[in-house]
Amino acid sequence: MYRIPMPLVLVAALATTGCHRENHVTEEEGKFLATRPVRKDTELTKEYVAQIRAIQHIELRALEKGYLQKVFVDEGQHIAAGTKMFQIMPLIYQAEVQKAQAEADLSEIELKNTKLLADKNVVSPNELSLSNAKFNKAKAEVALASTHKSLTEIRAPFDGIMGRFNVRLGSLVAEGDLLTTLSDNRNIWVYFNVSEAEYLKYKQQQNQGSEPTPVKLIMANGEVFDQPGKVETIEADFNNGTGNLAFRATFPNPKGLLRHGETGKVVMTTPVKNALVIPQKATFDVLDKKFVYVIDEKNVVRQRPITVVAELPHVFLVDSGLDEKDKVLVDGLRKVHDGSPVAIDFKEPAEVLGHLDVAAE
Repeated sequence: MYRIPMPLVLVAALATTGCHRENHVTEEEGKFLATRPVRKDTELTKEYVAQIRAIQHIELRALEKGYLQKVFVDEGQHIAAGTKMFQIMPLIYQAEVQKAQAEADLSEIELKNTKLLADKNVVSPNELSLSNAKFNKAKAEVALASTHKSLTEIRAPFDGIMGRFNVRLGSLVAEGDLLTTLSDNRNIWVYFNVSEAEYLKYKQQQNQGSEPTPVKLIMANGEVFDQPGKVETIEADFNNGTGNLAFRATFPNPKGLLRHGETGKVVMTTPVKNALVIPQKATFDVLDKKFVYVIDEKNVVRQRPITVVAELPHVFLVDSGLDEKDKVLVDGLRKVHDGSPVAIDFKEPAEVLGHLDVAAE
């Protein structure tokens, strides 16, 4: 059996003891930064994926069948309300108008003759009533034929931007065929979904009669849209599949930069009054819970769970577990454990948070 010489054992033991003593001295002599939670007014800013929709976006469809005879506009063109856009060949409908008008003229002559005979008691009053009814029916046929003819002209119902053509000149279109789309994007509706919890917070923070919540829009290129928006409408029902509720913000679009179908992100900022704030670096996680080390009057650290309600850059907003009188450890969380005595370098919250990127009061 091999034996280690005694001098070597003594040297190793002394070296180990020396290392432990050196580490113990270092931990005792080192001071860790500590501070207190602080209450302050701040803001919560959150981004939501958004869908951009024109305030009016409709499909223009053929109301009568026939050949597309003329196209008076172009794709992407700004047009005014009432502008003539398409003409479907009206010859058949014109012929129907002329036919109906001829029958109306004939009925009118018959009515006049019947009236003369009725005045002389040659025909009964019923005959006169029947002749009058035929004339009224003929006039209705003229109006119907004229309406069909007018429907061969497709005109813009409002100011807007033309979409892509689904037909070309000379195409045979049937009643109901899609011709194009028209968008009024002078104002834009932006839809985004919020969770049930966020909706409840929003409604609780909103005072009765308060102004609509202002929001910003980040476009697909990462730039902020130059017009502010306002949340003006909240959808009636939650989506049971996602647990979300749709908000709608309205943005003015005077330059026409935004178009129907674009995507972006809505940035909504809500004020938080008297929030309890601590640095994020003062917390640590155990499973799915957050903890801090609270320093008691004997400078001994005690592990304590906290509830975080919101996260801002470098800080947490705490709902429960702490108050302003508590001292919390900011540095050295991995070097201590529950019940460890520590030497602290206490600094006021303003000094500690002043070095962090905290939302403005």
